[in-house]
Amino acid sequence: MQRLTELFILAVAAETAVRLWLGSRQLAAVRAHRDRVPELFAGQIVLTDQQRAADYTAARVELGRWATLFEALIKLLMTIGGGLAALDALVRHVHLSEPWAGTLVVLCVLLLLQLLGLPFALWRTFRIEARFGFNRISPGLYALDLAKRLLLGLILGGPLVLATLALMEKAGAWWWLWAWLVWLGATLGLTWAAPRFIAPLFNRFSPLSDAALKQRVEALLERCGFAARGGVFVMDGSRRSAHGNAYFTGIGRNKRIVFFDTLLARIDTDEIEAVLAHELGHFRLHHVRQRLGVSALSVLAGLALLGWLARQPGFYSALGVPAASPAMAVLLFTLTVPVFAYFATPLESWWSRRQEREADDFASEYSDAGRLAGALVKLYRDNATTLTPDPVHSAFYDSHPPALERIARLHRLAAHPAL
Repeated sequence: MQRLTELFILAVAAETAVRLWLGSRQLAAVRAHRDRVPELFAGQIVLTDQQRAADYTAARVELGRWATLFEALIKLLMTIGGGLAALDALVRHVHLSEPWAGTLVVLCVLLLLQLLGLPFALWRTFRIEARFGFNRISPGLYALDLAKRLLLGLILGGPLVLATLALMEKAGAWWWLWAWLVWLGATLGLTWAAPRFIAPLFNRFSPLSDAALKQRVEALLERCGFAARGGVFVMDGSRRSAHGNAYFTGIGRNKRIVFFDTLLARIDTDEIEAVLAHELGHFRLHHVRQRLGVSALSVLAGLALLGWLARQPGFYSALGVPAASPAMAVLLFTLTVPVFAYFATPLESWWSRRQEREADDFASEYSDAGRLAGALVKLYRDNATTLTPDPVHSAFYDSHPPALERIARLHRLAAHPAL
């Protein structure tokens, strides 16, 4: 543990350098292609759309670079800079018994981290998103959403923190296994409940009302073997943003496919069917289940690592905390491990892109790959998605295949379905 301080500083520096380097590559790529529409999109994307997408991407990357530097500084200040130790000493003036005192410390630090990142979120929403015509949320609604998220975090996260700290104190060396079981139950419960009980706190969800479209959707659901009672819903995304999207969510009887109303306003019936087929592919190919499984195993490994680190006095002293405690172990783990895990991001992105290709294949089998391509092009255009990302940046971060690759592949599937 003697070298943990140097190792952590090196890891933060490496993470920051890679983030800045990837951002520079992305900026260079989008600016180099700003004034030319890729041939594949000729006739569908006009030059002004290409330029708007490049400028929008550049603005987001530039903000991200400043956020990267700020986050690196916060990580160092909160750990080896003594920030966690100072906050721990301050909060413990409340004189609560354990694990309540530790829970209060953890929640206060997490709240502070959220507030420190708030200026970047505000700039992104009310400057960048507004500048490019995407923002539709008022300051009042933004504040209300933020308050709801913080309250939900307290109501849902507080008991998990309390249970974890109690187990760390009283469940012996294998506390992390019991904590994992608690986490697993909570995760499954939230995944089941979120579509029906949590998401409606922020948006309205309405069943499809267009009779002809509903008939086509029901026919597609039957062809794909989608027997969920959750069904297909339209979300009032336009209340907050002009961006359009669609997604699959939930498990059991609460699994749903959700279309943003902004997306449905831009694509025709055949394209809606193709997008729906893609989302159904995620369900039929068990992508949600796979992600839950990998997430569960990752958390198990993480808690096992935390269980070992929490018993090492050098873990605390090397990272700016003079006195060991369950709360400090959790917070140090939360701040430090993601720095090292960052370098696994390309693997996660690769897996996500693979699942998206599988869902595209499913959509081409049960619907029309050409129609899906048409819907995606409209989505790229209206969301100001860059068509020419840097390949290294894309491989590292992108959860979906790059636009050129994806549309070309869908065109091949449309021309030769057997492929």
